[in-house]
Amino acid sequence: MKTETIGTATFETWTVAETADAFARDEIVLIDVRTPQEYMFEHIEGALLMPLSFFKAGKLPGQSDKRIVFHCGSGVRSERVCRAAIEAGITQIAHMEGGFAAWKAAQQPYIGTNMATGAPQRAPA
Repeated sequence: MKTETIGTATFETWTVAETADAFARDEIVLIDVRTPQEYMFEHIEGALLMPLSFFKAGKLPGQSDKRIVFHCGSGVRSERVCRAAIEAGITQIAHMEGGFAAWKAAQQPYIGTNMATGAPQRAPA
């Protein structure tokens, strides 16, 4: 994990492996900041959706029980969300490096769309 200090805040960049392990142990809340269309086409099962275009840092829950880790398609939007959260006064926040593309490249499970039927399906198959 990479850590950056911004004022009094800590901004963490987690690897796919760190994110997957913590998510499997129910230690984090994983929030997808991609568009609803991207999420519907394929997403990490159990990840919540909070699109960047609707992001309001003040509406985030506290992190006393579980940490929040954001992800997007490549890591660009999730980093932007984290920096906005820090500007809004959140003192500890994280995102997943490489985003959903890195998650898929690491062969982590996700829900995709069966192109023949349009139905959701678990991947990798």
